[in-house]
Amino acid sequence: MTLEPNALVDLAPAGRGFKSGRWRSLIKRSGDPALPQAASLVALDHISDGVLIADMRMRGQPIVQVNSAFEAITGYSPDEAIGKNCRYLQGSDRLQPEIAEVRAALEEGRACSVILRNYRRDGTMFRNALRMAPLYDDASRLTHFVGVIRDVTYASNIDRLTGLLDRYGLIDRLVAANAIKTSKLLLLKTDIIKFRDVNNGFGYDVGDALLRAAAARLATVPAVAIARVGTNSFALAFELEDADRASDLVESVVGLLRPRFLLPGASVAVQFAIGFAVGPAGTDPLHLVRQSGAALHRSKVKPGHPPLAFAAEDERNARNRIRLANELQTAVANQEFIFHYQPQIDLETGDLSGAESLLRWNHGVFGLQSPGLFLGIAEETGAMLEIGAWGLRTVAAQAARVNQGRRTPLRFSFNVSALEFMRRDMAAFVRQALEDTGCRGEWLTLELTENLMIPEDDSIRQAFEDLRRLGVGISIDDFGTGYSNLRYLERFPLSEIKIDRSFVHDVAHSAAKRIIVETVVRLGAALDIRVVAEGIETEAERAIMKAVGCSVGQGYLFAAPMGETQFDALLDQDLALNEHGLLAGV
Repeated sequence: MTLEPNALVDLAPAGRGFKSGRWRSLIKRSGDPALPQAASLVALDHISDGVLIADMRMRGQPIVQVNSAFEAITGYSPDEAIGKNCRYLQGSDRLQPEIAEVRAALEEGRACSVILRNYRRDGTMFRNALRMAPLYDDASRLTHFVGVIRDVTYASNIDRLTGLLDRYGLIDRLVAANAIKTSKLLLLKTDIIKFRDVNNGFGYDVGDALLRAAAARLATVPAVAIARVGTNSFALAFELEDADRASDLVESVVGLLRPRFLLPGASVAVQFAIGFAVGPAGTDPLHLVRQSGAALHRSKVKPGHPPLAFAAEDERNARNRIRLANELQTAVANQEFIFHYQPQIDLETGDLSGAESLLRWNHGVFGLQSPGLFLGIAEETGAMLEIGAWGLRTVAAQAARVNQGRRTPLRFSFNVSALEFMRRDMAAFVRQALEDTGCRGEWLTLELTENLMIPEDDSIRQAFEDLRRLGVGISIDDFGTGYSNLRYLERFPLSEIKIDRSFVHDVAHSAAKRIIVETVVRLGAALDIRVVAEGIETEAERAIMKAVGCSVGQGYLFAAPMGETQFDALLDQDLALNEHGLLAGV
């Protein structure tokens, strides 16, 4: 007699235990600890997965039976395993988030499936794809738990971190399921939003723990396949008899991922973007993967990241992104990039103090493109390095030209990519640009968006210090929207922080926002860091920013971003704020 791997657990309906059927005969109904019958022993000793049976009626819930594969996987003989609680396989590694799911399943008497780090008799670690199912007697009383363990440390088509399928395993599973099923297929893809912030703010060990915890939750749903298909991306496939059930399944996944993640050393509330697609029986799985991926992209860029179904426009937008990625490679050489300049105002005096340089792509077909439409693609393709190099030289040249002969020079800021700090010697690169253009270091400020803040290693901190010695300013843009604001202020030699516009908007009607802004301004003053308020659009917002001591303001109240010619025209005028808060001449 032979059994397919996992046949034991597969006989139990999801979330329920064994109440009848041939495997109920595993348990002798007697007062003694339960032992498998002889026929069952033969079967258990001929499967490759380890099997253990724990008696839930006994103190300590000890193991009462294991098969031969258990010893082969763990190194522990039956005599060494029987009588112990199965958590001894965890060693001292007791902070795994998946353990909470195991504990809950034991308390609630339900099935579960997790990936654990377990340890062999010789101390070596292995990844255990553990599946558990409860056994009940005729009176519906929980008597035993059956555990099926599988070593997935080096399994093909298995993701080593989470124990889920990888993207190749996902496609293989979908192809196999599609060949024999006649039902519709729902494919859902989900991304952890701002996962890089978790890695940078808490450390990569916490990031890995978050991925394992998310995988453990997803592993509890009744999906045909569950896979980790990217750094922070997962995919789930469901069979559907009725396409109308798709939204219910999606909502169940949303609800599963909503609670906070309690991780070693951190408690994290995480947002997930979700895209999904439904196809009829026989649909090419790769087609569904592409469609759900296109819907996921739309969810990621939409405020609030709601779960979104695939729409025809998603595929069209995906093709446009591919086209943009190809054309980005030649955009610098074709001189298709320009800068628009948005004035920055000294809130105390009303004088023009500088400008933010905002990158635009003047595409030959699509017209003027804002950074949000192409910078993400530029990061992914590596084109950001060439764009950044061109941008640095252009803004430095602009600052040198504008400040030539000016009694009070203007400071020009522009966004740089974290990729540039990781892939080039940024301090040496900036030094060369200053020498080539005649720009002074104090006329430039480099902004890094907080959501893209670089890893906190010593080489990055050294680059920041070298830039500050050149006089170049370092600013965090969108301050207050990420995980690690105060940590950056302590670790990096920053010269400026820009309060995100979400805190400035409607500050006149929000006591909480005003308190946050006041706190940031006081913190900046204590650390000798200039504070810039972004997105000022009303006179009330300007007055409050000035009242709390904010140094510099920027926003449509003063002026919209403008081309180089219009900005030059402003410089030729006597710039001051009029009674409406607008720059004279704008």
